Amino acid sequence: MNRPSSRQLLQWAGGVGLAAALVACGKKEEAAAPAALPASAPASAAAAKPEPLKIAFAYVGPVGDGGWTYAHDNARKAVEKEFGDRVATTFVEKVPEAADAERVFRDMAGQGNKLIFGTTFGYMESMLKVAQDTPDVKFEHATGYKQAANLRTYDSRTYEGAYMAGVIAGRVSKTGVLGVVGSIPIPEVIRNINSFTLGAQAGNPKIKVKVVWVNKWFDPPQESEAAQTLINGGADVLMQNTDSSAVLQTAEKNGKFAFGWDSDMTAYGPKAHLGSAVINWAPYYISAVREVLDGKWQAGPGKHSWWGVKEGAIDLVSVADTVPAEAKAELEKVKAGLKDGSFVIWKGPLLAQDGHEVLKKGEAADDKFLSGINFYLKGVDGKLPGGK
Repeated sequence: MNRPSSRQLLQWAGGVGLAAALVACGKKEEAAAPAALPASAPASAAAAKPEPLKIAFAYVGPVGDGGWTYAHDNARKAVEKEFGDRVATTFVEKVPEAADAERVFRDMAGQGNKLIFGTTFGYMESMLKVAQDTPDVKFEHATGYKQAANLRTYDSRTYEGAYMAGVIAGRVSKTGVLGVVGSIPIPEVIRNINSFTLGAQAGNPKIKVKVVWVNKWFDPPQESEAAQTLINGGADVLMQNTDSSAVLQTAEKNGKFAFGWDSDMTAYGPKAHLGSAVINWAPYYISAVREVLDGKWQAGPGKHSWWGVKEGAIDLVSVADTVPAEAKAELEKVKAGLKDGSFVIWKGPLLAQDGHEVLKKGEAADDKFLSGINFYLKGVDGKLPGGK
């Protein structure tokens, strides 16, 4: 066998190198000029698929609280179901209503979230600061009242659920004494206590409502202790404006009645449970996300949404079989009236606890009045924290 000469090896090597160069050149030209789409291909195929809208939620409690945070997280899941891969949602639970909330919101914005929901009143100042520093991010604050160019507020008319619970409580109570475990004495919570009282007085004008405050949204041991104090004081039907199921469970242990709050809590105390005043945040969250996706989202001074029975955001569900038929009938009448606007809860004449008239006969409270309630109505026992 003849071995190739050095010259032949060089010639072959040169030929291989030339061929490789020609192939490389051809690849460059192909990369520079991509093949045109077939005439039958849709125009949308030429465009890259848009990135999903990143949405973050800050929760004050754990997602498993069975109440307030659980309701918000169910709505977050409803957003995912509604919009599919057009959105990507995340959440951080147990974010305190303190300076640390600001760090959480800044981190959410830094991670590329363009829509951020803060789901408790105490986040207000933190959200305002972060919103001012990140104008390209949209912020939504639950139960607050301060807005900015890229921050708006929203709320649910929980007082409607409280009133409906009162309609049942006043007709079920044997002692004529009801109890409420209050969280924090802000207008929202005071309004709910008063509305519960109004609903109960509609069926029993002599009803009395006692209140024990725990000064926290979520603290099951303190909520249980407060509920027990109310029961020891003669209350046989309880409601709470706190986030756990502890009040209902305490009523169950004592053979008393109670209501679920924010979410359906039937399973936590089936014998004690009379019904649950629930919030459905899904309609608002879906609406807000759709506005962002469609480029129609707006914020600024006065941009506040307050949804209730009419919008499908508030209801009283899972009413117990033990509730009298006449109470159920009155409940359905109230629901229908709230839905079509023919029934108004806060309508005069109404007297404050000290006897002075807060609404004249025939006068209906507007939202400004309702937003600033800082007094007990007649029928509520005890002194309001911070009150005169």
